Amino acid sequence: MSNSPDKKEDPSSSLVEKIQQLGQTNVAASNDSPIHVLSIIGQVEGHIQLPPQNKTTKYEHLIPQLVAIEQNVKIKGLVVILNTVGGDVEAGLALAEMISSLSKPTVSVVLGGGHSIGVPIAVATDYSFIVPTATMTIHPVRLTGLVIGVPQTFEYLDKMQERVLQFVITHSDIDEETLKHLMFEKGNLTRDIGTNVIGKDAVKHGLINEVGGISQAISKLEELMKAEENNKKEH
Repeated sequence: MSNSPDKKEDPSSSLVEKIQQLGQTNVAASNDSPIHVLSIIGQVEGHIQLPPQNKTTKYEHLIPQLVAIEQNVKIKGLVVILNTVGGDVEAGLALAEMISSLSKPTVSVVLGGGHSIGVPIAVATDYSFIVPTATMTIHPVRLTGLVIGVPQTFEYLDKMQERVLQFVITHSDIDEETLKHLMFEKGNLTRDIGTNVIGKDAVKHGLINEVGGISQAISKLEELMKAEENNKKEH
């Protein structure tokens, strides 16, 4: 009978429910795949909820996923897909720190854009790729809304800026002088200070490891996973 109580749940309705609850699906191709895919798209949402019309990635959804990836023995590697305009600095930095601290091999791919706080997230992985047409905007940290005009405010901003700078320098091949030059460049952006770096230029500056897309990222990750497996066997 069509109304049988033991009828299997429609997989499409389950998928819709996941999208409604989390704003994203489990992208892994199959249960047998040792590679997990994590997408960071739109704006990184931090402690303040953004308007519903904004496309956002909520950091409180990604943090449990990253913990689960670390704990799941079936997952051997992680691909991070980025197409983000940036967003909350502390939330983005928290995600970058979590990705960089994973014990499993990680690879990132910048598609479209990896702007602002998307830069530390992109470089947080073991190896990074950028497609030829993608861009990365490097600019100073800024605050929106009411700002108290006291020296402590500027000191706080400066310390936050330093945290972002040091993270990017530590996790990429760019040197501090080049990064600061790109960050404080005038005239490159029409209404802002900073630089818009395209594909091969991001590689030339040492920000990203290589120009490439999904196939190159998967190949590199499989290479890193094999090296990790061999390393475990030796010990």
